[in-house]
Order: sequence, then structure tokens, then C-alpha cells
Amino acid sequence: MSKTCLKCGKTIEEDVDDPAADKYPSCGACWKEWTTYAVTVMNELRLDMSLPEHRKALRKYERAFFGLEKGISEIEKKPDNPEGQHGHHH
Repeated sequence: MSKTCLKCGKTIEEDVDDPAADKYPSCGACWKEWTTYAVTVMNELRLDMSLPEHRKALRKYERAFFGLEKGISEIEKKPDNPEGQHGHHH
């Protein structure tokens, strides 16, 4: 029974040794990318993993990262996009 990674769409050959990766499903490379990104999110938002609401916030980003949650943009992307910003809105 092979699973497909939600993030990159590739078939997952071997299971990631992090049990948390199972719930998505995620391949090793994308899961590693997420765990690295999660640290960035935690630093940027100053999340405290001992607080339930902070864990919930991170979970939202996690779901967004794997495409399950819409409406959260990745924090690297600046809110002002160059295209369409300078044009006049009609």
C-alpha cells in the first residue's frame, strides 16, 4: 500500500521515522523541509510549545504547508506583492 506525499505528490517509498509525518502523509524530504520551516515559524511568531493555543497555531501552518489549510500564506512571502500593487484598482 503505497502512499503519495501531499506536498510533492511523489510516492512515498519508505516511512519517515517521525510518527507525526504519518498523519499527512509526507515523504522524508518534505517532512524534513517542514520541520525546518516549523522552526522558522516558531521563531517568527515567537511560539511557545507549552501553550495549547500556540501549538494550535503551528498546527495550522503545518496543515497549510501540506496544502490542507487554505488562507494561510507562508510567512516568507511578504504581504505586498509587486504585481498589481502599483496598478490602480478599478
